[in-house]
Amino acid sequence: MSLKKIGTIKSSTTPRVLPAIEGRPKMEVTAVGVSGELLGTAVFGSFATYQAEMKPGGHWQGECPDSGFIAVADGVATFSATGVGVNTEDGGSAWKGACYFQTSAPSLSELNGMCVVYYWNVDAEGTATWELHELS
Repeated sequence: MSLKKIGTIKSSTTPRVLPAIEGRPKMEVTAVGVSGELLGTAVFGSFATYQAEMKPGGHWQGECPDSGFIAVADGVATFSATGVGVNTEDGGSAWKGACYFQTSAPSLSELNGMCVVYYWNVDAEGTATWELHELS
């Protein structure tokens, strides 16, 4: 198996604390894309809400269950994602996981049925970089 980079999207993030689970934190994060490209197509909007909870080992596990979409000139793509992450020394976080898209936009139709592996890195100011890779 290999990874082929298919896009990068920059987003601002806004966290919200949710009720703890057995004394472990839980968060909801809203991400709004401010720039990027996917499959060579300019992304002019990216929006997602995901929830994550800290697991007993100290890492985070989260999901975005069909609550994200990307807008391009010829349509939109919706997506779901799951992943795991850790807090970084600089006050941000680093995540990795998989996501799955559905779209009728001609420029993004290649995403249908594709397993996309991602890296989601958030700096201490809440700016996230979402790197997307095709798993082949």
